[in-house]
Amino acid sequence: MAVHAGQMKQTARKEFEAWAAGYDRSVMQWFLFGPSYRTLLSELVRWDRTSEPFDLLDVGSGTGTFAAMVAGAGLPARIVGLDYAASMCRMASQKACAAKATDRVRFLNGDSEHLPFASGSFDVITCSNSFHHYPHQNQAVREMFRVLRPGGRLIILDGFRDNVIGWAIFDVIVGLVERHIRHVSWRQMREYFGSSGFVHIRQRKMNLLFPLLVTVGVKNDKD
Repeated sequence: MAVHAGQMKQTARKEFEAWAAGYDRSVMQWFLFGPSYRTLLSELVRWDRTSEPFDLLDVGSGTGTFAAMVAGAGLPARIVGLDYAASMCRMASQKACAAKATDRVRFLNGDSEHLPFASGSFDVITCSNSFHHYPHQNQAVREMFRVLRPGGRLIILDGFRDNVIGWAIFDVIVGLVERHIRHVSWRQMREYFGSSGFVHIRQRKMNLLFPLLVTVGVKNDKD
């Protein structure tokens, strides 16, 4: 397993370091990433704790497009983006600087399985379309639980592979292209959340041609 985990991380880092320069021009922005970001933003807007300043961590933040959307939406968020690829973080930091948003948005190079933050640092954590690259997925969810404050929530969005379309796209096509990835089932994702301590877990499928699974969980106020 250790060898496989190393392969997953090495492949992901190599892929995204190379992809950073053209990431924002990828057709995937239209079909997958854009809808994902809008879904995450709608979850935040519906959240009843966004009337006051809050701390948001975006795991697998890429070039910072979602962070820019949150900042541009007028939500009172202090945003940290974390990505395993240093080139993605550099691109995101340049965009934040150009938008004069560095006072409330910053980006760090780091590992989702070993988050470089103290326990209870964030009110909400988002993660979109990167979870399938994590070799120890349960460990990543536990880490996200750790750095959330009581009452905080985690929102993970990744490929839905429990129907024929999703299986063909994510397990077959994406699996052949990206290699060393693992899209988990609806049930497995729910088990990750539950075993990590999340409550009030809810899930939904979105999109037809590029189906996505949205999972939301809350850290109990007593934790």
